[in-house]
Amino acid sequence: MWVETRRAELQGGFVIRIGITGHRGLTPGLDSAIATMIAAHLAPRGCDFVGLSCLADGADTVFAEAVLAAGAPLEAVIPAAGYREGLPEEHHPTYDRLLARAVMVHRLPHQASTSDAHMAAGRHLVDHCDQLVAVWDGEPARGPGGTADVVAYARSLSLPVRVLWPQGARR
Repeated sequence: MWVETRRAELQGGFVIRIGITGHRGLTPGLDSAIATMIAAHLAPRGCDFVGLSCLADGADTVFAEAVLAAGAPLEAVIPAAGYREGLPEEHHPTYDRLLARAVMVHRLPHQASTSDAHMAAGRHLVDHCDQLVAVWDGEPARGPGGTADVVAYARSLSLPVRVLWPQGARR
């Protein structure tokens, strides 16, 4: 079985691989609430997990920061060669710092950072994790390759998905 063969042994047990998908452009208050929810979700595992993230602004970054704060290894999934340039300029220093901390970088072969490249990255992330955390308001994707599409793909594979979204919050 894929899950059993993909897990790495650590301290006599198996390490679960947890991926993230989620909304970008979170407001500061929502960003803080999501950070608390992610930290609470990861806390029972200590550092015995691997986190996978595309490192975009928003949920991906909040998750990546929580993974590193827990002392767990971070893997980055980069959708395209031009991915960084498509992110907000103010996010570049954070992206660069997180990318430098990643123990492994999965670089997809796309050149342009398009919705197709983002969906391919979402599929790649799902295909390489045992559980998906979705920072998702439950609404349909605003474009192809959005959070809802990645959640649907994970669910089509019967991958466990943990949706985190503060009650009553709006994007």
